[in-house]
Amino acid sequence: MIRNISLLLSGDLQKPILDADTVVAVDGRIAAIGKQNDIDTAGASVIIDAKGTTLAPGLIDSHVHPVAGDWTPRQNQIGWIDSYLHGGVTTMISAGEVHTPGRPKDVVGLKAMAIFAQRAFSAFRPGGVRIHAGAPVIEHGMVEEDFKDLAAAGVTMLGEVGLGSVKDGATSRQMVAWARKYGIQSTIHTGGPSIPGSSLIDKDIVLAADADVIGHINGGHTALPDDQIVTLCEKSSRALEIVHNGNERAALLTLRTASELKQLDRVILGTDSPAGSGVQPLGILRMISMLSSLGDVPAEVAVCFATGNTARIRNLDCGLIAVGRAASFVMIDKAQHSPGKTVLESIRRGDLPGIGMVIIDGVVSAQRSRNTPPATTVPEIVQH
Repeated sequence: MIRNISLLLSGDLQKPILDADTVVAVDGRIAAIGKQNDIDTAGASVIIDAKGTTLAPGLIDSHVHPVAGDWTPRQNQIGWIDSYLHGGVTTMISAGEVHTPGRPKDVVGLKAMAIFAQRAFSAFRPGGVRIHAGAPVIEHGMVEEDFKDLAAAGVTMLGEVGLGSVKDGATSRQMVAWARKYGIQSTIHTGGPSIPGSSLIDKDIVLAADADVIGHINGGHTALPDDQIVTLCEKSSRALEIVHNGNERAALLTLRTASELKQLDRVILGTDSPAGSGVQPLGILRMISMLSSLGDVPAEVAVCFATGNTARIRNLDCGLIAVGRAASFVMIDKAQHSPGKTVLESIRRGDLPGIGMVIIDGVVSAQRSRNTPPATTVPEIVQH
């Protein structure tokens, strides 16, 4: 049981703030939400006093590039996933294990690597973070049976379309259609090249491929021209993924266009990391703060981009404070000495909140963050 919650952010754009001060979870799933006096809390084995702090769904990073365990060869860094936990991230989506040294590009090899990554990260969760990995990069020579095989093995996502040898819209569309037929979701690389061997993927290729997610629409690293970004927002109905390791101006253009179209439900957030610009443990929090403070959206709405929106588009069981969903939460408060009077006001001013606790599947995975500025108030485990 988590009690004495002062502000409960639901992650749902339709109702981003809930009138509740208590959440109960049983066996890793949310069992009740409401006022403490109205909920049966007898027999709670773990009681957390929120001490008037804010409870939000655990953050989801929609675009990461894991390789093996908690190590990234791109920056030769150990423990990067655990560091993201201290940035409030409880779930990660792989956009392809493309930094793997010697990454195989033949069909047998790429299928084997995807299945290996899916199996490995299903069994290994650094700090408790759930990583949905095993995202193959499509290459010439793949046929429908390959996608059927991948789906049967448990692979649910393609890596970024355009990072492999397939770069034309027509062939990409056929492979995306095969993937979709077998329940495999796809993301397309958008913008200029980011790794050797990749190339420009412009609006025509993105629209032709019709992948489920327009990956890093604000560039990874180089964004498309403004008119192409606007066209993608207007002519596609697919998810608009804004990333930390991209162009901030293009990110704000995407957000403004989606808002004008009344389609903020399409906006999701990722870091596109690890990358040449580094490991970004606070990347999702920084995106929430940036989009709220400079993009003129309420902080509670910006939180939805990294929680409920991503969960819905990525078909995840987390991301929302709702009965039956995974009990994964981040507990935040305004940072010490922030000029904002509340946590939401501090985010609107561009400050990062302080994290006091992270809970994944009903288990406390981290307490006061080692990475965020110190929270003014932190929750306390009063019974365990």
